[in-house]
Amino acid sequence: MDRRHFLRYAGAAPVVSLLGGTGLMGELAHAAGDDYRAVVVIFLNGGNDGLNSLVPLDGAYGDYATARPELALARSVLTPLAGSSAGHTFGLHPALAPLAPLYDRGRLAWIANAGPLVAPASARQVIERAVAVPSFLLSHSDQVMWQQGWLGDADNSGWAGRALELLPGGLRNATNAVTMNTDRTLVLGRNTPVSFLSPWDSRYWGQADLAQPQTPAAQSLNRMARWQFANGYEAEYARTFGRSVQESTLFTEAALQAAEPQGDFGSDDLSRSLRKLASLLPVFKRRGFKRQVFLVQWGSFDTHAAQRGTAPTSQDAQLAQFARALAAFDAANQASGMDSNVASLMMSDFGRTLRQASGGGSDHAWGNHWLALGGPVRGGQVLGEFPSLVLGGADDSDPNKGGRFVPTTSTDQVGATLMQWLGLAPSDLEKAFPNLANFSQKTINLLHA
Repeated sequence: MDRRHFLRYAGAAPVVSLLGGTGLMGELAHAAGDDYRAVVVIFLNGGNDGLNSLVPLDGAYGDYATARPELALARSVLTPLAGSSAGHTFGLHPALAPLAPLYDRGRLAWIANAGPLVAPASARQVIERAVAVPSFLLSHSDQVMWQQGWLGDADNSGWAGRALELLPGGLRNATNAVTMNTDRTLVLGRNTPVSFLSPWDSRYWGQADLAQPQTPAAQSLNRMARWQFANGYEAEYARTFGRSVQESTLFTEAALQAAEPQGDFGSDDLSRSLRKLASLLPVFKRRGFKRQVFLVQWGSFDTHAAQRGTAPTSQDAQLAQFARALAAFDAANQASGMDSNVASLMMSDFGRTLRQASGGGSDHAWGNHWLALGGPVRGGQVLGEFPSLVLGGADDSDPNKGGRFVPTTSTDQVGATLMQWLGLAPSDLEKAFPNLANFSQKTINLLHA
């Protein structure tokens, strides 16, 4: 059957649109209220160099400059942060300057030397292989999954996905776990699907306009979304297709109700994603959604060479886009009344070596510096233990003295802090984060209650 006859057959009889009379969002949402919380995870692909993102300005600066003589940022170009924390005074990469006022105002915090751990470990224990560590430590694909909650086994779920499944029923809604990319480990649960939110307009499926449910093409699409099959493979395909149409319809309706966000967003892909989120979050809150986690993956930070400079894939250029987009996102959330409802976390595959690589770059490492932003964040501080920036020093787990630091704050401790803020019971922390059984401290002092 050709496409024209297929659509004529599929649209021969009218069907009830997935938008329905009161709207899909109205059917699925809880009663409206202020009890809305969202975590937005911005994952910088490739392994952002945290050592050039957050730099000590005190005596430790000399160790930093000595270890990477060509890669180090001049002290004079760093943007200073107010006060001292974690035993140091700090400055930011100049491209991150738009974020300094947010730190100084107590809206942004850094998390020093964070990363995946099976159990607490020292550099000496790692060198002597006296402690279990995550598998394939220097592999991009494996460490993306470890950071996002993979446990190194056949269970591919992530820490946010597992935690969302453990929330009380009253905090669940149709789209708890959302990715804006093809990657989804972080928000993948064991028993629930992941929703896809396109940074672009998801309103049109070919000729079908999801905002015009009574048109023939939209009727045909909605009919196909309700088909059922006896064959298992066909049935699963139909369910997946139907859910995709349903979610695209939901997000289309939300977009039609959204206002243009305030904030100085750029035109790059990260700005587009965060602008879309900033416009939709107030709609989700108004419609009574309770808890959501959004995964946004962006960038190309695998800077083995040409890390500095103006090239589009240099860290300097990408951090400038990141800082502008994140500052705009925060401003938009404040302007729309979402200030206390949204917490954002930046993380990455892994850190980079303290020792610079040939070609003006850095190589794969382990512990890294992340940041968190938003009204719920206890800002103006650097949490955790800042490593000694000495090649072959006490914190260097590389037998070849490359400057690969063992994390002193676990990814699980950061994730558990965020998910407990969303409503995960303390008694359920180890169900979502099994490796926390090896840690006496389960969370960190990152968020207000």
